[in-house]
Amino acid sequence: MKRIIQFRISKGDKYYVAEGIDLSIVTQGETLDELAKNIQEAVELHLEGESPADFDIDPNPSILMNLELPVQIHA
Repeated sequence: MKRIIQFRISKGDKYYVAEGIDLSIVTQGETLDELAKNIQEAVELHLEGESPADFDIDPNPSILMNLELPVQIHA
């Protein structure tokens, strides 16, 4: 059973976008703080009325956000 729900974060032109790795959730926010709140709300809504065990998730999971940074290579 997973104790951590993972999200991949990327920066678009205007918004940060979070894509769930463990759950089918996508959300966005103008700041990382707003995005963190939106992720938490989206997870709560996604699991509302459901048993976390049905998703192979611990009843009290943590959320891990991985931010992808662009790599600039100078030649």
